[in-house]
Amino acid sequence: MRTTEVPLPGAAGTGGDEIAAGVRAWIQSPPLRALVRHFGGEWPAGDLAAVLAGLDDFSARHWDFREGRERPEAREPAFDPATVGLVLAAADALGLVRAAPPALPRYAHLLVLGGLAHACVRRTGYAAHLVRTVAGVSGEVAVLGSFRALSAAESRTLARAGVTGCATEVDALDAAVRAAFGVTTPSEETGDDADHPHRAWSSRTYRPAGLPPVRVLAAPSSEPGRRRAHTADTQRFWAEHVRLRAGDPVLMVTAPIYVPFQHCDALRTLAVPYGCGIDTIGVDHALAAPARVPEPTLTPGRYLQEIRSAIRSMRALHAAVRLSPVNGGPKTGLPRVAPSG
Repeated sequence: MRTTEVPLPGAAGTGGDEIAAGVRAWIQSPPLRALVRHFGGEWPAGDLAAVLAGLDDFSARHWDFREGRERPEAREPAFDPATVGLVLAAADALGLVRAAPPALPRYAHLLVLGGLAHACVRRTGYAAHLVRTVAGVSGEVAVLGSFRALSAAESRTLARAGVTGCATEVDALDAAVRAAFGVTTPSEETGDDADHPHRAWSSRTYRPAGLPPVRVLAAPSSEPGRRRAHTADTQRFWAEHVRLRAGDPVLMVTAPIYVPFQHCDALRTLAVPYGCGIDTIGVDHALAAPARVPEPTLTPGRYLQEIRSAIRSMRALHAAVRLSPVNGGPKTGLPRVAPSG
């Protein structure tokens, strides 16, 4: 019998008080407390900010298997059966396992978050399924990525699926869009190669017949000297390029294991400054058309890593709510392109 999922922040509204209450409920939930206790930790003392800081520090010591590397390069720890069972049960209760249908019949926009090559293909295909059969979209479908170079393993994965000629994440997303939405040539295209992949950006919009426009957007990093663009960068970059209004419901598609952390990133970068609603769902493989790419094995180490990601994302979200409770578009100075639609 499956346990009841702990609700994510933002389910009851996008106001600062509701978001903070949601963060507190998820962070202080029995499944997370049980994990911390099992790995030898004491629950942090103090207010919510102090608890989040303590859990960030604890998870860095016990659940950070990436250690600065990309996700596929993370080591996998060896756990006894009792620990494996506890981790998997906690991941399920904390919302990292199950796919859920869209909460609404219609949205202003649908976002597809990029990732590894197999995810680019799978999520984009599921988004095409959603807009054709489940969720109407009045604005645009936006497929968000960066100029992160694909690894040799990712290129092999795409080749086995019949996709060739992709050097970057955004190349894989673009190929997936053309296949899933039945398009060939963009109606609008702009961007800047810049002097480094971390600074480069591009926007390419397709107009499939009978469906909303589909924009493939590669974002620059907000810290190009340190790292590539991450999830929050892509979300923020998109928000500056679309007519995002207060109250707009936005549907975001990712993998179930990333729903908690990427949902909280979207609350921080979209809901808090713009006042829009966020509904984040994972790909439901039972409903989506079969993708010709292998599904990765999700291990206890992977789940613990993404529980840590969720803790860190909620810490950043809580800080944003405390420091910037008003709804007003941020000024980041990133390049702008004309909205689609």
